[in-house]
Amino acid sequence: MKMLLKGGTVINAHGRQIADVLIDGERIETVAPQLTCPDAQIVDVSGKLLFPGFIDAHTHFDLDVCNTTTADDFYTGGRSALRGGTTMVIDFACPNKGETLQYGLDLWHKKADGRTACDYGFHMTIDDWNEGIIAELPKMFEQGVSSFKMYMTYPAMMIGDEAIFLALRKMKELGGIAGVHCENAGVIDALIKEKKANGELSPEAHPQCRPSILEAEAISRLLKMAKVADVPVVIVHLSSEAGLREVRAARACGQKVYVETCPHYLLMDDSLYSKPDFEGAKYVCAPPLRKKLDNEALWQALADGEIQTVSTDHCSFTLKQKAAGRDDFTKIPGGMPGVETRGVLLYTYGVAAGRISAERMVEVLSEAPAKLYGAFPRKGQIAPGADADIVVYEPNGKTVITAADQVANVDYAPYEGTEIAGHIAQVWLRGKLSVEEGKVLEDRGGRYIPRGKSNL
Repeated sequence: MKMLLKGGTVINAHGRQIADVLIDGERIETVAPQLTCPDAQIVDVSGKLLFPGFIDAHTHFDLDVCNTTTADDFYTGGRSALRGGTTMVIDFACPNKGETLQYGLDLWHKKADGRTACDYGFHMTIDDWNEGIIAELPKMFEQGVSSFKMYMTYPAMMIGDEAIFLALRKMKELGGIAGVHCENAGVIDALIKEKKANGELSPEAHPQCRPSILEAEAISRLLKMAKVADVPVVIVHLSSEAGLREVRAARACGQKVYVETCPHYLLMDDSLYSKPDFEGAKYVCAPPLRKKLDNEALWQALADGEIQTVSTDHCSFTLKQKAAGRDDFTKIPGGMPGVETRGVLLYTYGVAAGRISAERMVEVLSEAPAKLYGAFPRKGQIAPGADADIVVYEPNGKTVITAADQVANVDYAPYEGTEIAGHIAQVWLRGKLSVEEGKVLEDRGGRYIPRGKSNL
């Protein structure tokens, strides 16, 4: 049966209109004012905002890390994402050193296929570089993987400047895009040793070992390599004004650089690490939270179009898992939950607060990630022919974020007690009502989405 969503305000990245949306099966058939369709079921969305389904291009579900496994797997993480208006995630398939890319991709399919509430794709992590890996890269594209991740920190995952440069050259040849975690590993390790020698083992030491200048240095180094390789790159989870300045300098010289940030770098600061009773462990992530001045610089960059996407880096752990580092901050598994709250936070502190327009919100949450990672025009817009992924947002009233209310498999909420403007009333995934007033109706309806090359 066709569905006709009537009376809402349809918001895309480049405009809005009061219009009806006719859905036929999984796709959008028509978007226009005052539509009629005798054989369609009518859904009244008068007074509500209709956003394209959000895309979170940076999640870590069912990841083994720091001697534990993330609290959210593809089942609980997918439910959490969908409830928050995210109709597609792009997670990271992470083979270990010595394993093939195909092994990593197959493993992540086993984790996700048939178990995920939202649609999904995979980036491929490159944490090894050899002739076998090089030979496998074209096969990744054939299977819908066109984006890759590299690390400039974490010994188990980093590959060094020479390998990064060669991988960037290969991206240019194949038409792929690489996102890079930028921090200076050597200096971080030296600072950690100093802290431990001095007996400074609390969460407060975490940001002191990873200052923003080390993010900026790594970004500068990466961008110089990318300039020689003559290829665009993505700076993932940018956290600081210092890092932003390096991006601006590269762009001033003609480089194409894409930037992602996360809600916690817009809304939280490093004072949280000083909370008593080990509360600061909740906020341990890498890069760490920065200063309020960094928050404001990133908001301004978001408004000005300098930041292309807002993802979450969702990497969740329970309080018990975090407690593994009670006597040593380096053993606190790093990461926070985020997929369930990203949309409402950006609407509240961005759109409702007057920092960005609703159209800009759609650009960074939907259209730009769809284009950057090769899922557009199928994803990222409310338009004829696109998947009927629609977030119906009630802009009136107030709601509050609480751990008790969330469906993520985590026993705390980083934004506990935060008041939200309005709420998500419905989420449609490929034409099917999948969330209504916070209740997840379809929790295994997600499908793998093969992606083409970047077209942002």
